[in-house]
Amino acid sequence: MLDRIWAPWRAQYVTGEVRATDAPACFLCAGLAQDRDAENLIAWRGDETVVVLNRYPYNNGHLLIAPTAHKATLAELEGRELTQPIETIRWMTTILDRMMRPHGYNIGLNQGRAAGAGLPGHLHWHIVPRWDGDVNFMPILGETKVITESLSSFHERLRREIEADLASGARP
Repeated sequence: MLDRIWAPWRAQYVTGEVRATDAPACFLCAGLAQDRDAENLIAWRGDETVVVLNRYPYNNGHLLIAPTAHKATLAELEGRELTQPIETIRWMTTILDRMMRPHGYNIGLNQGRAAGAGLPGHLHWHIVPRWDGDVNFMPILGETKVITESLSSFHERLRREIEADLASGARP
């Protein structure tokens, strides 16, 4: 298995200083209940959807798109709760295209623990920007992934792009 080691926020997870049992049952719901969006890496709150930076990204720009309601399956979602996340994915890829110019995306949903969901109780999609040649010798030989921008810096840039879009009338 590929280890992703980078400081400062990943180091606590890798060294075991932070364990899954230390985290709230649902970090998405905990973040939504607070008024500390930057700390919780929340980039946007919609009526039915939230955009959150992945705290342990596979690549720069790795986002989570989730319904604001704590629901575990697609079958539980209805109306805007079902459609707004997909519209938000489309919106975020448009913004990431402007910001980062990726060559493609991995966009996925893991429903249930057996499918790989790290948070099986709260459905969420991953958006992972990809570039031609973005896998190099570091993950293969060094078992390490290089992330080139801090989460706080990317969060600020993404928030500015979202605010500019909202000011021009764009929204999911």
